[in-house]
Amino acid sequence: MLALSQLAEILPQVAQIAEKAGAAILEVYETADVGQSLKADASPVTHADLAADRLIVAALAELMPGMPIISEESPQSTWAVRRGWTEHWLVDPLDGTKEFLARNGEFTVNIALVQQHVAGLGVVHLPVAGTTYRGLVGSGAWRSKSGDAQQRIQAESTCCARPRVLASRSHRNAALEALLATLRKDLGDYELLTAGSSLKFCRLAEGEADLYPRLGPTSEWDTAAGQAVLEAAGGYVVTLAGEPLRYNSHDSLLNPHFLAYADASRGWLSLVNNDDG
Repeated sequence: MLALSQLAEILPQVAQIAEKAGAAILEVYETADVGQSLKADASPVTHADLAADRLIVAALAELMPGMPIISEESPQSTWAVRRGWTEHWLVDPLDGTKEFLARNGEFTVNIALVQQHVAGLGVVHLPVAGTTYRGLVGSGAWRSKSGDAQQRIQAESTCCARPRVLASRSHRNAALEALLATLRKDLGDYELLTAGSSLKFCRLAEGEADLYPRLGPTSEWDTAAGQAVLEAAGGYVVTLAGEPLRYNSHDSLLNPHFLAYADASRGWLSLVNNDDG
């Protein structure tokens, strides 16, 4: 497997690939017809998703020939094949297609490298803002905008007196609403923030939020890059059983419910697991 020093060497190249995919997405974003259709699971897909997928898959294959790639918009390898992998790329070429269609700018390009089930390298690019987040667990996390110099970012290790809680802009459900009610009862008050796509992980990573509970379905490509950025910035992503969120560890590419946070002393899991509705 690639060593940390080798990952540090390729991280800028991965960021460049994500930014080129972002430029391809914006070309479609600025047209009247984005080519929207529905996939088998009824989720939307556009010309932008597919253009970004082609660009990223080709570029990663050139960067590291032979490295397996899982991308949302490409055919998936079977578990019989995947279970033997020790490392692989995990890609969402356009995370937040609903945000793309709503034209609110909160969609991202996600590229992660997973080693032994851990997302250790991640890049999240926000095309409309021209902002790129990159993280390398064990080294640090950074943010840059439109070619400016990188700035190191750090998750807020001490939660605000009035916690800032992130929720999905487009994927709310009854379980989340029940949790938010429990948080209000137990915490007294909190500030509710909304964001689309993996941008929520990045908000935590740059110290602008304290907690992101996800009690609805996500796929591995939705979370790996953002998790790498957040954990590289000092945050945590855990299942409701308190275990770190891991990848390619079973036949399904769906994630369990999880919490992402920065202040580990707050006992977030106890609030969720003691939720009596």
